[in-house]
Amino acid sequence: MLRNYFKIAWRNLWKNKTFSFINILGLALGMACSLLIMLWVQDEQHMDRFHANDSRLYRVMENQHYVGVINTFASTPGILAENIVKDFPEIQMASQALWEEQTLFTVGNTFEKEKGRSVQGDFLTMFSFPLKEGDPKTALKRPDGLVISQKIADKYFKGQDPMGKIIRVDNKDDLMVTGILADMPEASSLKFDYLMSYDRWQKTNQWSKEWGNNGPRCYVMLAPNASVDKVNAKIKNYIKTKNKDSNVELFLQNYGESYLYSKWESGKQDGGRIEYVRIFSIVAIFILAIACINFMNLATARSVKRAREVGVRKVVGAYKNSLIGQFLGESMLITLLSLVFSVLIVLLFLPVFNELTTKKLSLNFTDPTFLLLLLGLSVVTGLLSGSYPALFMSSLNPVVILKGSLKFRASSTYFRKGLVVLQFGLSIMLILGTLVVYRQIQYIQNKNLGYDRENLLYMPLEGDLQRSFPTFRQELARQPGIKSVTCAQSDPLEVGSSTQGVRWPGKDTTQLILFSQNAVSYDYIKTMGIKLIGGRDFSMDYTTDTSNYIINETSARKIGYKDPVGKELTMWGRKGKIIGLMKDFHFNSLHTAIDPLILHLQRGSDSTRNWGTVLVRTEAGQTKQALGSMESVSKKFNPHFPFKYLFTDLEFANLYKAENTVSKLASYFAFLAIFISCLGLFGLAAFTAEQRTKEIGIRKVLGASVTNLVGMLSKEFILLVLLAAFIAFPLGWYFLSGWLEKYAYRIELEWWYFVASLVLAAMIALFTISFQSIKAALLNPVKSLRSE
Repeated sequence: MLRNYFKIAWRNLWKNKTFSFINILGLALGMACSLLIMLWVQDEQHMDRFHANDSRLYRVMENQHYVGVINTFASTPGILAENIVKDFPEIQMASQALWEEQTLFTVGNTFEKEKGRSVQGDFLTMFSFPLKEGDPKTALKRPDGLVISQKIADKYFKGQDPMGKIIRVDNKDDLMVTGILADMPEASSLKFDYLMSYDRWQKTNQWSKEWGNNGPRCYVMLAPNASVDKVNAKIKNYIKTKNKDSNVELFLQNYGESYLYSKWESGKQDGGRIEYVRIFSIVAIFILAIACINFMNLATARSVKRAREVGVRKVVGAYKNSLIGQFLGESMLITLLSLVFSVLIVLLFLPVFNELTTKKLSLNFTDPTFLLLLLGLSVVTGLLSGSYPALFMSSLNPVVILKGSLKFRASSTYFRKGLVVLQFGLSIMLILGTLVVYRQIQYIQNKNLGYDRENLLYMPLEGDLQRSFPTFRQELARQPGIKSVTCAQSDPLEVGSSTQGVRWPGKDTTQLILFSQNAVSYDYIKTMGIKLIGGRDFSMDYTTDTSNYIINETSARKIGYKDPVGKELTMWGRKGKIIGLMKDFHFNSLHTAIDPLILHLQRGSDSTRNWGTVLVRTEAGQTKQALGSMESVSKKFNPHFPFKYLFTDLEFANLYKAENTVSKLASYFAFLAIFISCLGLFGLAAFTAEQRTKEIGIRKVLGASVTNLVGMLSKEFILLVLLAAFIAFPLGWYFLSGWLEKYAYRIELEWWYFVASLVLAAMIALFTISFQSIKAALLNPVKSLRSE
């Protein structure tokens, strides 16, 4: 019996080659897209979940309360870990960890910048970053300990045993290699090529030992039976017990969740990368549904061709269940063929997809989970696409069929039209979404930031440059291609330092307001290209400027000064005057509104810190010459450090790399959705034209023109596309409005986005239908009416 069913299914596939090709291609493309997205989603969901203590690992977060707002940060006091583990027995281990740093490594004549972090001793015990050599419990206990990757070991100690060897760091400290890291897991969001002692870093950064200063991250591992809710209740006001003026409340976030759930609003979790996971999961469902609708539509439309077969089978005793099994079996056969082609498509495009998403996804056919994923995808697709045709065909009345009077009921026709509406509704939503996402990304990248990011470069203020910057600045400014030079605590794209220690006459001391702050050198305003709308820039002609300030418009509004220039301002106990008012400019992500900002001159203690950025404005069209000048002067003043630089405009684009990736993926998937929809529309148009061949012939004999006939055949499908748009537009507006609200600066959902998506969908549909319509309209009526 099964063999017979298989033969029948294969014969039908071979007999109807065009429709079989359309079905298999549509399903294969739909399944390939869904498989790619599912691989990406699975990789995102597994990120940071490989740690053995996953369920017990948390990062400590802060809710800081200010006037009318709650700000959430992952930065904590630098002494939190060592104290919190002593004061709360539910916390088994704790470790501070710094942001990613670039540190100069020197061994003999080999020196290069390497990326890594400074962490406390228990870090390697808490997290499952395995060591090839060394003891994770003791490798970072000593201040001069250094754990390096195998890549670094091969670079500096090729052919040698690196354990116990010395590496000079930043040309001032000698550290001993106490461990070799195994290859970093791809599923880790924390990336590093070395780990060094946090205690060593803290000795040169005394500010990190104060409860009122934040910076490092704090990670904790709870005891096996500890309740995170109870721990949260206990640690909530912990900072206030150490600093009575604190406005901070602590809470824990599971470390494995922090990658996907990284955004906070008013002290509450408000999304993050999980939004992209949800979006593309929906897109995968949309595309697979569109492919399945194709199959259902074409199968039910062509059911008249197999009606007599069904009638004969029923007359000779076939049960309804056996017919359902037969048609579902045929559907599964087509699905399995489509699955084979979809896997080949994925293998072909996976390298491109990996490059676009910066992933290293692969098809692991030895992984039971992946095989179950493939099986589940094929079963769901086969049942979804074959269920309605199977039920419809098995319910046909054999008496009506064999009399030759089979007619489709209105309900089945409406159902088929409803599927077309659903199909194009999903496609129009994808087109609309792609258009809006693209426009938002363009808006971000072309928005006036309030400063000129063209011809603006920056490089780290490090090594000997920290001590000799004034002289370095003067000599570099004289070089060809250089317009101006300055330095600052923060780079142009992110001012990460903030303070509530700002006072002014009449301020309510009970109300806390957070101000961003940046320590800068002379010519900062000029070099950045920031517009001053009142007052002046810092000047060497005024010795009092070391205590003065320049503020932005948002700061003036927060303070309540209508004309702030000349007014008194105190920050960190340093009383001075506001000498300049800057026009607001974007110094952080466009996802957030512009914060109040205060600029102050670097003092001696500021300029000798081991961080900072040199900013260089080059003459337009002389970038190459300027880079040569920068390199030669840098090597003269800082010969032991490699010359490194960054372009502000390129780094700005990198800030929105995730959005760019989403935009590109959305456009590719929208195109595929439309293409799959058009495959089904092509098949339906061909079937409709075939069914109405005699009608077309009679109309031609009676004088109908080709234009009239094409319009008659196309009108029904265009009306369905219009109905699809009517349904898709409200849903598209709802979801896209919610997505755009995540941006503080965003485009408006204008009417033309909706019209453009409708016109594009209608034109594509009309082009698809016209081919079959014109072909039918040009057919010789003598041939179509010969049987009459």
